[in-house]
Amino acid sequence: MRMKLLALATVGLLAAATMTACDDSNKSSDASGGSNSGGGSGQARVGIIMPDTESSTRWKNEDPKYLKAAFDAQHIPVEIKNAEGDKANFVKIGTDMINSGVKVLMIANLDSDTGKEVLDKAKAKKIPTIDYDRLTLNGGADYYVSFDNEKVGILQASGLISCLSSKNVVNPVVAELNGSPTDNNATLFKKGYDTLLDPKYDQASFTKGPDQSVPDWNNDEGGKIFAQMLSQQPKIAGVLAANDGLAGAVIKVLRSKGMAGRVPVTGQDATVPGLQAVLAGEQCMTVYKPLKPEAAAAAKLAIALYKGERPTVKDQIKDPESGAYVPFALLEPQPITADKVKDVVNDKFVNKKDLCTGKYAALCVQYGVQ
Repeated sequence: MRMKLLALATVGLLAAATMTACDDSNKSSDASGGSNSGGGSGQARVGIIMPDTESSTRWKNEDPKYLKAAFDAQHIPVEIKNAEGDKANFVKIGTDMINSGVKVLMIANLDSDTGKEVLDKAKAKKIPTIDYDRLTLNGGADYYVSFDNEKVGILQASGLISCLSSKNVVNPVVAELNGSPTDNNATLFKKGYDTLLDPKYDQASFTKGPDQSVPDWNNDEGGKIFAQMLSQQPKIAGVLAANDGLAGAVIKVLRSKGMAGRVPVTGQDATVPGLQAVLAGEQCMTVYKPLKPEAAAAAKLAIALYKGERPTVKDQIKDPESGAYVPFALLEPQPITADKVKDVVNDKFVNKKDLCTGKYAALCVQYGVQ
């Protein structure tokens, strides 16, 4: 009897070993983007997490629209959710997606810590990952899709320098209102614009004014910070604002002081309010990052991963924290001044009816927006 029990136990152990070997084989396939990746019993799909709806209208409107259209065109199921600026909610959304069957996970992080937490959970289940627009520092995503963010900053500084020159301002005091200190993109923007502004400061052709970051890209906080800047340094003659939302907050403060239009302000994202401010001469320029090509590039990678392929991209970027190189699908930004606003409309990035309303209608005619 004892011999029979031992024999049955041996058979059971062999069966368990065989099942474990099968599981390990599947995991190996998953790690290379295999079709068995993903966890949970929910629908196989691509999961996408957007960061918020306040820092820029793109996260609420353009990005989800373009991404969904790209996946729908290829009949690939996709789930797009927005964390609404809540880091705990960002992690919860990611965890829920990972545990319910996503085969690919794409994130635009709120910060690198919570972004990494979600990416680590995905990696533990062999789910391929894509950093969208923002690199998660030390996150180890499989791919990164974004613009040349240092160039964005260079374009902003170049625009500001040009606008100050056109106003014949001598030794202008320049304030820098930077993006969130937890967003690597904001770091890259600043690195870009300081490559042009720092030599101006060193040569004493410009005077460096207040220089401060805005937590979480919060526009209300940005307005308060700039109001304090202006109170401390009333002779501010130019503002390097890191995006259109912050630019709008700056312009609101300048309006209250009767200074709007006299003090050049930069922006970024080519939002409708930003473009209207550019047309009105209250904002010096913005930077247009064509989001449809960015979404298309990210969707192309995600669809290939969903199908079990391992796509290649031409560029790579070094993670400044981990030192690892991440495959990088790189896109080019474009500077937009008043005479170039029509290009953004022609690209169908914004609708003319949304842009050319009220007092902006005559300005649209003036600058050839059709």
